[in-house]
Amino acid sequence: MAFVDIPALLARARAAGVRITCAESCTGGMVAVALTDIAGSSDVFERGFVTYSNAAKVELLGVSPQTLTDHGAVSEEVAREMATGALAHSPADLAVSITGIAGPGGSEFKPEGRVCFGLARRGQQVRVETVEFGALGRSGVRQAACDHALGLLAAALA
Repeated sequence: MAFVDIPALLARARAAGVRITCAESCTGGMVAVALTDIAGSSDVFERGFVTYSNAAKVELLGVSPQTLTDHGAVSEEVAREMATGALAHSPADLAVSITGIAGPGGSEFKPEGRVCFGLARRGQQVRVETVEFGALGRSGVRQAACDHALGLLAAALA
């Protein structure tokens, strides 16, 4: 994903009257930090959920324990429920969710660098996708996932 002009993203959201929320797991709040590093972002960025544990996903976002059991935390199904839950638990209009394997390590079935994203906008279908960033190292995967999530928000506001 290309570089995202965050001030422009915020300006487009502001002009459209769109409030943003995020639900983050493997990025640990990096998207929220990127958005709130810009002065004046409080009129656009509503809140962020850092739901690193499965319990937090269930308690704060309403992710189904059955979905976690059936698909695991790193899945498009969980990313969908995280994005939907972020909208349900905030007055925001647009939500991005991130859940993945930052590493080091992973497994044969869920390798390091696999990150699932959800994008939810009130009144629209939730979009989900999985990106295989590869073994970039923990900080590399986290940064790539943050950048991709910001790109999803920017595209949704284009």
